[in-house]
Amino acid sequence: MSRYEIVDLFAGPGGLDVAAHCLGIPVTGIEWDADACATRRAFEEDLKPGSPDMRTEQGDVRDFDPDDFPNANVLTGGPPCQSFTVAGTGAGRQALDEVLGLIDAMAMGKDVRSDAALINGDERTGLVLEPLRWALTALDRGRPYEAIVLEQVPAVLPVWKRMAEVLRDRGYSVADPGVLHTEEYGVPQTRRRAILVARYRSPDNPVSARLPEPTHQRYRKGVAPGVASLAPWVSMGQALNRGNFTVISNYGTGGDPKARGRRTDKEPAFTVTGKISRNRVVSVKNGVVHEGRFSNEEAGLLQTFPRLYPWQGNAIAQQIGNAIPPLLAAHILTAALDVPRRADGKVVLGYDGF
Repeated sequence: MSRYEIVDLFAGPGGLDVAAHCLGIPVTGIEWDADACATRRAFEEDLKPGSPDMRTEQGDVRDFDPDDFPNANVLTGGPPCQSFTVAGTGAGRQALDEVLGLIDAMAMGKDVRSDAALINGDERTGLVLEPLRWALTALDRGRPYEAIVLEQVPAVLPVWKRMAEVLRDRGYSVADPGVLHTEEYGVPQTRRRAILVARYRSPDNPVSARLPEPTHQRYRKGVAPGVASLAPWVSMGQALNRGNFTVISNYGTGGDPKARGRRTDKEPAFTVTGKISRNRVVSVKNGVVHEGRFSNEEAGLLQTFPRLYPWQGNAIAQQIGNAIPPLLAAHILTAALDVPRRADGKVVLGYDGF
């Protein structure tokens, strides 16, 4: 039985929570989106009797606090990223100084929720502050979270670094927040995530926080895998169990078809987003060119979800694109919570494929 129990903020369809389940850690995910909640509940219904609990609480994280989940001793979260991404509105980047200022105010005990809701006219921007509110509230009530794990797009790294300063001042060991490359952890796509890992220091919890060490090589266009100490990155063909295709990306083209990136089945996928269906998957068979799109199941596999994950609702591609890859989450949780690894040192999810 695990000594840990997780409350996961902005839990989405279950990326981190699937990883926690596979590692034997009970987890409750808070998620407001009805489709994502339906997906989670369909997966929960399929779990075998006696398996680690994975539960869903539908609602806004701002309407809850640590007292609503008294058994949780680990806090995780991946706040909405749309206003911080290049593809989104950019409101988060433009309001970075304001966000950092609100973190300083929170460190002095101020409730900034009303201010956070007004940042740059996009309430999603201020949601990045919610994990810190939860962490400080738990501290003030005398039951600090033993561990905290946060993830977001790289543009949020300055926010994680400022939060790290606040948490260190309140008794946490915090690994220097950094940007992880998913393919370095066996995920068959190139994706970067800013990660914060903290551990509360006490006589019963003396372990220092750390980020996971890479297990696979970083992908570089046109450079074949060749570092003997690390496994080769995982290709799309390996993940999907099919080959002889080329993916033509719709990202970063500026409307110029000639500028579109291309990757073969022998390379990792481009970053999986909610717009993955816009990518063209081209193959040639018997001299005939065939063009298609990735299915939802294939997009989920590229994110390292189980092959038959029970996606529900009308916005499945968006659910998939917004999630943290479960395999990356498993590596992060293993490092953050000192979960024992296999004898060969690898982290492997408990289902077919990874």
